[in-house]
Amino acid sequence: MEFSWMQLMAIAPEMVLTAGACALLLFDLVIPKEQKDKLGYFAIGVLLIACYGSWKLADVETDVFSGMFVLDPYSAYFKVLVYLAGALTILLSMTYLEVERIHLGEYHAFVLLATAGMMVMVSAGDLIMIYLGLELLSISLYTLAGFKRHESRSVEASAKYLILGSFSSAILLYGISLLYGIAGTTNLKALGAFFAQGSLDNPGLFMSMGFLVVGFGFKVAAVPFHMWTPDVYEGSPTPVTAYMSVAPKAASFAVFLRVFAESLGALKAHWQPILITLAIATMIIGNVVAIVQDNIKRMLAYSSIAHAGYALIGIIVGGSLGTMSLMLYLMIYAVMNLGAFGVVILLRKGTLRGEEIADFTGLAKTNPIAALIMLIFMFSLAGIPPTAGFVAKFYVFMGAVEAGMAWLAVIGVLLSAVSAYYYLRVVMVMYMREPEGRFDLATSPATQFALVVTTVAILFFGIYPTPLIDYTKAAILQAP
Repeated sequence: MEFSWMQLMAIAPEMVLTAGACALLLFDLVIPKEQKDKLGYFAIGVLLIACYGSWKLADVETDVFSGMFVLDPYSAYFKVLVYLAGALTILLSMTYLEVERIHLGEYHAFVLLATAGMMVMVSAGDLIMIYLGLELLSISLYTLAGFKRHESRSVEASAKYLILGSFSSAILLYGISLLYGIAGTTNLKALGAFFAQGSLDNPGLFMSMGFLVVGFGFKVAAVPFHMWTPDVYEGSPTPVTAYMSVAPKAASFAVFLRVFAESLGALKAHWQPILITLAIATMIIGNVVAIVQDNIKRMLAYSSIAHAGYALIGIIVGGSLGTMSLMLYLMIYAVMNLGAFGVVILLRKGTLRGEEIADFTGLAKTNPIAALIMLIFMFSLAGIPPTAGFVAKFYVFMGAVEAGMAWLAVIGVLLSAVSAYYYLRVVMVMYMREPEGRFDLATSPATQFALVVTTVAILFFGIYPTPLIDYTKAAILQAP
């Protein structure tokens, strides 16, 4: 294999993130404890440099390293999403880390490494590259989940995530090995060309397809592979929970779609019924179980499971509209869910965790702006206009109707109506109950900036979504 400048340029953003993470670990050794905030701003600077590199490559469409790494508008779109999620997570983390006394540089380094892993995943043109990116992401997340090592529930969350995540990775790897045994390649386009010739009479092929569904289903928290989600989300530090609920889910969906559209498109008649079943079960379990949750992190965990069900509809529909609706949905979901978790982080103060729905009691009277921001995010997650969440759900359900699956859209709309109960319950607690006392928020300029950005984005794209829709349409995956 010959190396060229183009190959180095293609992976330059990933190299910047990795080098930045290593530099953070070194700086953490010498920087005074009271100046640890600077490490967070340094990490954001690294993300901005890498983002600039990805922006310069956004119009490039090429394969490098013998097709193992792909540059195209589709991968560039998801890289923007993970940059955004990484930067917002770091901004939301600064005050939280200080309050929890876990103000360590490793935290920001692992966020950068996780982001690099997701970038490798979304640019992978080969199943081996997907696996490598997934492992870099997963190892970073296992560490971040247990970052509050003085808390048993955080350690438990990390251990549970490690064991179940490793198990699902092994299943995914077994599916990859079976595909290689059948087709003699792990390149996504070569696999697609092989199966397009009609080589579908191998029982092992369907077994490998099932293993891939299990592996990706675990990563996106689809039912019945979702059991890890509530415990890991509840036990992890809240900014990590926010990050896990959007960025890895978006990257996993990006890979899910690329593999099934490019490599297994010829098998759509076989995997589509499986995904329909998963989508319906995921929407039902996610929405129904979320109703009975009193802990807001667990409620948002089941909410994220339900949203994975909506997003699966985009893969099921396929084609230009299905792909566009999935990409649009994931981008909007990332912003609104990070914003919702941002308000939860605001309530973290002293011995009060702010993680129970009861902690929001009377917030509209003690902190009306925080309550209004939370109301906007709850409305958006429920899909109520004029928020961006409504636009996201509209396009997903419209895609199902256009594909002749209006019944699936009806199921989605009905379950979305169910979700309004638990989202509006938070609003009711904030606005219709008297506060039990003064409650000071754990706020900072960084947190305020993150919440302003997410709130404005949700309202702006809810009222005028055309720029985001046009940007998404220009980045649709061109599958054969």
